[in-house]
Amino acid sequence: MTFEEYAYARGPALIRLARLLCGDEHRAEDLVQDVLARAYARWGRIARTDRPDLYVRRMLVNAHHSWWRRLSNREATVATVADRPGPADAAAEQAERDELWRLVQALPDRQRTVIVLRYYEDLDDATIAEIMDCSAGTVRTHAKRALDALRVLQGVC
Repeated sequence: MTFEEYAYARGPALIRLARLLCGDEHRAEDLVQDVLARAYARWGRIARTDRPDLYVRRMLVNAHHSWWRRLSNREATVATVADRPGPADAAAEQAERDELWRLVQALPDRQRTVIVLRYYEDLDDATIAEIMDCSAGTVRTHAKRALDALRVLQGVC
């Protein structure tokens, strides 16, 4: 079976599986497209397996899990978007900013350092790790803990 025949025959079923995994039709289509693109590059090897459909479905599940692990992709779909009013004036905006920086100042030193370097200086994890003489994983851990603490201090969660 050629790749084109496989994609034509199994494409709708793969989209249904992805839709059940994702819960979103558009994200499911994107996921299947990415998986089929990667499967096309390896089709010679995949077609030689006993069950190519099993292989591609496993690729789909793994791709979904990889997508979900990325924090930037943890979005919640809602039917309507509730618009929040902005600050009434510049003074209110400044007061809100000052309050946030007071909360940042309450963080432990290393967490505060990571927050400042990441969001104020706009540095990536590798650069922050180099500055702080630690690993990039440690930087991410400090950032997560700091953001969790800020949410608690703000009363968001």
